[in-house]
Amino acid sequence: MSLFPVFLKLTGRPCLVVGAGRVGESKIEGLVAAGATVKVVAPEATDAVAQWARAGKISWQARHFEPSDLSGVFLVVVATSSRELNDSIYREAQRRDVLCNVVDDPPRCDFYYPAVVNRGDLQIAISTNGQSPALAQRLRGELEQQFGPPYEVWVEAVGRERQRLLALPLDSEERRRILHTQVAPERFEEFVQGQGLGEPR
Repeated sequence: MSLFPVFLKLTGRPCLVVGAGRVGESKIEGLVAAGATVKVVAPEATDAVAQWARAGKISWQARHFEPSDLSGVFLVVVATSSRELNDSIYREAQRRDVLCNVVDDPPRCDFYYPAVVNRGDLQIAISTNGQSPALAQRLRGELEQQFGPPYEVWVEAVGRERQRLLALPLDSEERRRILHTQVAPERFEEFVQGQGLGEPR
């Protein structure tokens, strides 16, 4: 099975998380950071999840899951310790055409959480199609070394320059040539040194 790699815009989209323990907490945090409208269903929650609910960042309903919780939902993340419950939620999500991820259960996932290197607007996602999360984590560590923190500032600068060039009356091929020249490795090295950001890598 081949995966279709994609970065989703979740701002304002209704997302459901079933389970609010330690694992569920990390999934909730990621959805909130992506701007999703997050509903959590779980009898109990970690202190962090409860705090987010009090602050209005999420909606938490302290009860057990009901099939109607999937109504109007874009995607659901299932993070409970009950395999039976997880399976029933997955089957209900399939019936309703709702994207579902049952944590640590690849056969019951429509999508996987990749290992991600975050450098501001630069995101590098690694997936092994559920075969080896450990390998994905190792590769993430290697890429974090290769693409260090200066990349965050550089990507912002490159983005500003791209917007400036798009506003100029340039031939499309000339604009393309300039844009590719600006992201050459040596230009990154020059930028890091010019900004006093230390060693490029």
